[in-house]
Amino acid sequence: MATVELTTDNFDEVVGGSDLVLVDFWADWCGPCKQFAPVFERSAEKHQDIVFGKVDTEDQQQLAAAFQIRSIPTLMIVRDGVVLYAQPGALPEAALEDLIDQARKVDMDEVRKQVAEQQA
Repeated sequence: MATVELTTDNFDEVVGGSDLVLVDFWADWCGPCKQFAPVFERSAEKHQDIVFGKVDTEDQQQLAAAFQIRSIPTLMIVRDGVVLYAQPGALPEAALEDLIDQARKVDMDEVRKQVAEQQA
């Protein structure tokens, strides 16, 4: 599956309507972003059941601000509408694959329980 360009117009629909989403916050002028892009694309081709989205922080400044993106590239992993991971830095392919594996194994019932407890 090709990566999806995420904007303020489609972000909620794409991310909220998918089980597992990886979001790459990037900018064209960012060297590490350019290094990470092919790793992200290869992973997108490999994992057809996951939505891979990209947010151009220059074009989508409001979206980047909403997620308090201060450094790019930043990778965010959302599962069932819950942000499981959000860290800056260009990851090597093995590290990205490991994160995807970990995200798949998360007990979401336990996560929802913890979120409910924190909100109470």
